[in-house]
Amino acid sequence: MHFVLLGSIIFGINAVLHPPTKDEKVITVTKVMRQSFIDNFDEDKARTPTDADLQKMIDAWVASEILYREGKALGVDRGDEMIRDRVAFKLQLLIFDQVHVPQPTEDQLRAWFASNHTRFDQPEQVGFYLTPPTDQATVQRQLEDIRAQRESEELRNQTRAILGRPVDSLAASFGEGFRDALLTLPQGEWHVLQSKEGWHVVRLDSRRPGALARFEDVQDEAARIWHTEETRKQAWEAVNRLKANYTVRYEQ
Repeated sequence: MHFVLLGSIIFGINAVLHPPTKDEKVITVTKVMRQSFIDNFDEDKARTPTDADLQKMIDAWVASEILYREGKALGVDRGDEMIRDRVAFKLQLLIFDQVHVPQPTEDQLRAWFASNHTRFDQPEQVGFYLTPPTDQATVQRQLEDIRAQRESEELRNQTRAILGRPVDSLAASFGEGFRDALLTLPQGEWHVLQSKEGWHVVRLDSRRPGALARFEDVQDEAARIWHTEETRKQAWEAVNRLKANYTVRYEQ
């Protein structure tokens, strides 16, 4: 009872100090909203909601909207990152929903593909086996054991099979020296190589050259990616237009 009375006093004081505008006290349940309640009632679409079911959903939404508005008026959302992120995400969805990007012409898409063709090209790939990193003396003994087929079961279990690895990604993981040396190895033979993590016994198993993508082969995929990126671009421009109404200060 004390909490109820306290809440009533707080809301009463807020109503006096911050009288609501007419629109703030109007809650509209649109046709689109009603339809969304119906569409989301049953994921399997096995049945539609009854009038009573629909009214319960509407009542719950109205109650939630009232609590949100009153809480926002009291400032309870301030400093709450979860509320801020949810509201921002909802507005983001609204902005994206308002962006309508027409399909590109073939000339537009070809020009975009020419600037982004590396995203569709097939990179050069290699497949190889790699023992765990260790010191040079140990790896030399491991090489001899592997070549004589007397390596330990533990070493066999720890040896990694790396298949279909793009050559361009090797330097970041193993170092440029490892990448360059690997590409010079004959296939199917075990050799000692040094990576940035240590020494390994390595066997190059496969090497597939890269291939340039043809526009005709990836036209549909390119159109989907173009459309997604153009939508994001226009949505971000809308956010920047909103940002123009604000002053951003940075504390030193």
